[in-house]
Amino acid sequence: MKIAVGQFASTEDWQTNLKTCMTLIDEAVGGGAGLLVLPEDSLALFIDEPARIAGAAQPLDGPFVTGLRAHSKGSRTTVVAGVHEPAADGKVHNTLVAVRDGELVAAYRKVHLYDAFGARESDRVAPGDGEPVVVGCDGWRVGLMTCYDVRFPEMARLLVDAGADVIAVPAAWVRGPAKERHWEVMVTARALENTCYVAASGECGRRNIGSSMVVDPLGTVRDRLGGRPGLLWAIADREELAEARRALPVLADRRFRVDPSIRPRKETA
Repeated sequence: MKIAVGQFASTEDWQTNLKTCMTLIDEAVGGGAGLLVLPEDSLALFIDEPARIAGAAQPLDGPFVTGLRAHSKGSRTTVVAGVHEPAADGKVHNTLVAVRDGELVAAYRKVHLYDAFGARESDRVAPGDGEPVVVGCDGWRVGLMTCYDVRFPEMARLLVDAGADVIAVPAAWVRGPAKERHWEVMVTARALENTCYVAASGECGRRNIGSSMVVDPLGTVRDRLGGRPGLLWAIADREELAEARRALPVLADRRFRVDPSIRPRKETA
């Protein structure tokens, strides 16, 4: 399967962002991609006033996702992108949608909220229920997780236990001391410890690092982008996956299960 990963700098205007997504969809479809992974904040990004995200949120039948669906019509390419959708109590869900051939085929609501490095995502975002979401894609199984989720290894293991051989990670990874290194280590570790492919899209721009990449089942970065908008390509190969799992049988040799039950969130000041 051909994997494409798109990277761009999201704006506050959803229509501008939709046009950018459409351009990347056209490139991915034209190149024969089975999977296109786009960033976490594909709908809209508010750098200086994150509270405005609630006002910009759209339901999954709103114009942004409807536009993605319409633009995917007639194609076998599965497009994964991040949006914010309205939730209860004035909050939103940080949601990944997967669309293909005009249909919404899956949605995943981010579980691990970014209350770290001085940020407080939970002030405005409600977590999802934790159910692993795995999507059939061009004969492969693609698991969905979002940004901060990648720091939690049990999340990736649950997806692999649910059948994922590729994990898609849309992100908006904020710049900071050693943060670029954290991103590379976490994305690579999730691939290597699960002997699966990881396709990670990092939004670029003045706040976020970009650095999108695809990592293979033995932890080799197949391709990556720097800090500028673009599209990268990689191949997921069924025999390569099987050989990696024969040579490094960590999934077969492990002695512990991951408990999928959700722990209550610990509130922090």
